[in-house]
Amino acid sequence: MISVEEISKRYGSITAVDRASFTVDRGEVVGFLGPNGAGKTTTMRMLTGTLQPDEGTIHFDGAPISEDLTAAKSRVGYLPEANPLYDDMLVCEFLEYVARLRGMDAAAARTAIGRAVEETGLAEVFFRPIGEISKGFRQRAGMAGAILHEPEILVLDEPTEGLDPNQRVEIRKLMSSLGSERTVILSTHVMQEVEATCDRLLIISRGAIAADGTVGELMDAARGVSRYTVEAAGEGVAEGLRALPGVADHTTEAVDGRVRVRLEAASDHELRPEIFRLATERDWVLWELRRERATLEQVFRQLTTGDEGAGTMTGAGGEKPAGAGTGADGEEDAK
Repeated sequence: MISVEEISKRYGSITAVDRASFTVDRGEVVGFLGPNGAGKTTTMRMLTGTLQPDEGTIHFDGAPISEDLTAAKSRVGYLPEANPLYDDMLVCEFLEYVARLRGMDAAAARTAIGRAVEETGLAEVFFRPIGEISKGFRQRAGMAGAILHEPEILVLDEPTEGLDPNQRVEIRKLMSSLGSERTVILSTHVMQEVEATCDRLLIISRGAIAADGTVGELMDAARGVSRYTVEAAGEGVAEGLRALPGVADHTTEAVDGRVRVRLEAASDHELRPEIFRLATERDWVLWELRRERATLEQVFRQLTTGDEGAGTMTGAGGEKPAGAGTGADGEEDAK
């Protein structure tokens, strides 16, 4: 349904997106991940037609969106990270306003608003001022505005940012239900959200697509290294463990008179039986022995190491163009 071919976007000397290419099939829910400043928001704005790429093309159903931007935008619902709401409006007034902006007549607006309110669960706050409703309901109101015109494509930029755990679960369920009938592209830093809602992942790093696949595929690709945690009391624990065959790296720390060692080894070399035998032979008291599974966060870090903010998995804040340093973040927002 969506085909992105070699798109680039620059802000002066800063390249925010660098020859990115990917496709999204009809009905997919795709997680779009990347560190702050990697180019996520810029790419999403180009998908919605808000920004135009300097190079490359974006197609909906084979047709370049640049040929008729108005028609392309009518097929997209967009919820930006800064949810654009008016605190002095009632929820019903806001949705009526969005309907007018979409060119709907009164009858079409009533039908669309009723459907959107039902889908997003806004009935209990429909006649309340937006400034008085919770952050969770504010996000629901923003989503209702985004789906009011029944778009085929829904683009959500950090839809659960700033919500408490209960609100995150509610919005996650809402995203899953909205994705049952639409193509959804979801940007988030929350890995649980990705695993719970997304069919496929796109990871962007330094403005380019670094990985594309299902959660399982990306996890399998990251299993070249296995990690073990061993906590034991005895003589020569660290020295004995790092001498085991297949160990590539290790770290050691003291814990309440014991030693905790974290090992890295080739994934095709299972160390646990050897560690247990070594502990028995040397009369160590074994407090902990476990092999760690690769996590989506580890995959993310492997693919984006070196990007600004790569270690911030649940952080907030606006995105900066790739390569921007301190003080450069205003340029993309101004654009």
